[in-house]
Amino acid sequence: MKALRRLIVATACVALLTSCSSTSTQPEAAPTVFTPHLSKSEPVRLQIPVIGVDTSLMKLGLDPDGTMSVPPGAFPAGWYTFSPTPGEIGPSIISGHVDYNGPGVFQQLHTLKPGDTVTVTRQDGSTPQFKVTRVLTVPKAQFPTNVVYGPIGYAGLRLVTCGGPFDSATGHYVDNIIVFTSLMS
Repeated sequence: MKALRRLIVATACVALLTSCSSTSTQPEAAPTVFTPHLSKSEPVRLQIPVIGVDTSLMKLGLDPDGTMSVPPGAFPAGWYTFSPTPGEIGPSIISGHVDYNGPGVFQQLHTLKPGDTVTVTRQDGSTPQFKVTRVLTVPKAQFPTNVVYGPIGYAGLRLVTCGGPFDSATGHYVDNIIVFTSLMS
């Protein structure tokens, strides 16, 4: 009898508490986090004042072997059209030569430091600025494809060129220089 009474009292207390509660039984929605970004607009110019870069941009696609095309000469740099446009969420990719029968557009890219700024002029006239967050030198054989091209939850820009020692036997540099940036709000 005492057990039954306790069960009735406990049930009444639970019913009273839940009927008076303003707490929803639905899970709370995650807070909305604003990530600055822009709508799609193709890039037409790249400026990196600290290293004297001011170049138009050409469009780059894929070579027959499935790798990203590179510009056909020292200038201009090129935007990889299968990447987001600069300012959209995701990693936008711009590539250029360190040299090509003389100095290339990205000859001094390796000297950038975190905090330096990069400006892209887009077809819509906007000029988003990006802040350098990291500069990475990696052997070409260990190129971090997923880190460079993989999805990210913010508007980023990747600047890619060759670097490191020059291998005269192959006629190529042994490393890649990758500059990581994020859109400044």
